[in-house]
Amino acid sequence: MNNFINIKNINKKYEKNKTIKVLNDITFSFESGKVYSIVGPSGSGKSTLLNLLSLIDSPSSGSIEINNKRINFNDKVENDTIRAKKIGIIYQDKNLLSDFSAFENVYLPNLLLSNDKAESIYLAKKIIKNVGLSSRLNHFPSELSGGENQRIAIARALINNPEIILADEPTGSLDFENAKQIFKILFNLKNKNRIIIFATHNRYFANMADCKIKMIGGRMKITNERIN
Repeated sequence: MNNFINIKNINKKYEKNKTIKVLNDITFSFESGKVYSIVGPSGSGKSTLLNLLSLIDSPSSGSIEINNKRINFNDKVENDTIRAKKIGIIYQDKNLLSDFSAFENVYLPNLLLSNDKAESIYLAKKIIKNVGLSSRLNHFPSELSGGENQRIAIARALINNPEIILADEPTGSLDFENAKQIFKILFNLKNKNRIIIFATHNRYFANMADCKIKMIGGRMKITNERIN
């Protein structure tokens, strides 16, 4: 069994006027070659879990291993490098740079990693073509539809050929037909060396995953049955 991401005894809590525990002693292994869906009500810990897996946030206790390497959450520089090389993130609100064209939004993450502009341009054009938006290269996010922006966001997430793709409500702001197009692209990215994990409120898309996870009270429940 190829367990590429291992999380062990993960807890996450926030201290405000009182202690709010969001994740509660979670242990799980994510295998390469599989697609995972995460469902649950608002506040159940879906986004928090994805933020920990993306190394954007750190757990209150517990450990995360990626490819048998334990993450040191105090080493921000190393974690930024791991994120750039291994992790592609797709946000609900696209999170594109408004002052940059679609093409620039896609090629810049690779340029920052490789410092090879010619190669970055080549890869960006190829990936944008694969998501069907070659004719929109020089358009800015404000000139694109919601579905087009999300396809550009997917292209950007893919530019460094990540081994892990994380998507937090990637179609939450789209109508059903556009959402189906986005999930078709997402599922076509599956391969034996990659893990895809997405959070969604839509049971239709959640049920398409190889493994379905319900978040309930900060805990994970795994099911092979249809989510209703």
